[in-house]
Amino acid sequence: MTRQDLRRKLQQIRRNLTAEQQSEAARLVADKLEQRLSNRVPQQTTVAVYKSFSGELPTSAIIQKLWQLGFNTVLPVLHPFAKGHLLFLNYAPDTPMTTNKYGIAEPELNVQNVVPLSNIQVLLMPLVGFDSQGNRLGMGGGYYDRTLAQWHNGNRPNLSPIGLSYNEQQVEKIPVESWDIPLPEIITPAQHWRF
Repeated sequence: MTRQDLRRKLQQIRRNLTAEQQSEAARLVADKLEQRLSNRVPQQTTVAVYKSFSGELPTSAIIQKLWQLGFNTVLPVLHPFAKGHLLFLNYAPDTPMTTNKYGIAEPELNVQNVVPLSNIQVLLMPLVGFDSQGNRLGMGGGYYDRTLAQWHNGNRPNLSPIGLSYNEQQVEKIPVESWDIPLPEIITPAQHWRF
């Protein structure tokens, strides 16, 4: 099965989950994430999260939990000048929002709210699929691949990338390309994977 075929199949699987299933999965993942962060990450840490879209594991409960725990939160924004790259902007309950070209909510671009990747300690990212070796399948735009490349190349050794996913998105093997970077951690409702 090609990556694109697998992506379509897994996207359909997550779209078929009921609102109740999605909500319960998000609650369980938020609880596991809280345990992970409370044990190993000091408060005032900056955590990059995402606004869920198109069947992704819902993040509203996770974002609320991050705020309650005292973490600074940032959201990804499509870089206006560097095609295919992400910027990260501060995100609070009163942050003015807009919608990007994919229909995903993101903070309005304000240079004063940009947070460099070097100031982010935890990077939470959505997955379309994953396998038991930490290989991930994303939406296909390569945005997170380019962000992970900075970490993988040793430029951001203190960054902790963590994938968030439904149980149903695990597959036996993700077809890997040369630019793919496996994740060191993935959290699902059923398990906290460390690779």
